[in-house]
Amino acid sequence: MKFGVVVFPGSNCDHDAWYAASHNIGHQAEYLWHSDTDLRGSDCVILPGGFSYGDYLRCGAISKFSPIMAAVKKFAAEGGLVMGICNGFQILTECGLLPGALVRNRGLKFICKPVRLQVGTTNSPFTSAITPGSELTIPIAHGEGCYIADDRTLDELEAEDRIAFRYLDNPNGSLRDIAGVLNKERNVMGMMPHPERATEPLMGSSDGLGVFHSLVSAFATHK
Repeated sequence: MKFGVVVFPGSNCDHDAWYAASHNIGHQAEYLWHSDTDLRGSDCVILPGGFSYGDYLRCGAISKFSPIMAAVKKFAAEGGLVMGICNGFQILTECGLLPGALVRNRGLKFICKPVRLQVGTTNSPFTSAITPGSELTIPIAHGEGCYIADDRTLDELEAEDRIAFRYLDNPNGSLRDIAGVLNKERNVMGMMPHPERATEPLMGSSDGLGVFHSLVSAFATHK
């Protein structure tokens, strides 16, 4: 399986995502520059965490116009797997691939710490290899990670089983404790916690591996 990791000016978790895919799970991974228009045969595209240029305006508001995003949107529309982590999640909401928005944390402070999560659904290519009801420890690092949406959207996410992860101890005020969501077709996921930072015991947790193993399993099944 080949992972394409998009690099925006200011990204700082691109190498983490590349390393998780190429070294921790042993699959091919390649960097994709934000001005590229070719995904180079990627089977899964990762929009990494960190920051992207223009975040001073609103997180992801400028990055959504990068040339690579037209290719990502086309890829997603054709059923391709797309995962946005932290800033990548913000970009996915800004460009309309996921519902809702990410705003300033409830306490208006940047938070960087491990948090406890619960898998919201295992009915997705991103969570299928994780035991239902599992409690995971995965770090967050964000200042604008509070997930919001109107009640109708929130009700729809719950009714359609599209909440990928929930916080057990909500750190940022996200509505309904949402830490990650899926699109209607279930091939696009965004999550604020960083699974790529929890892929080996040395990092304090390897719980993030479940996301990557799920992707590999889903790709192998539907190949």
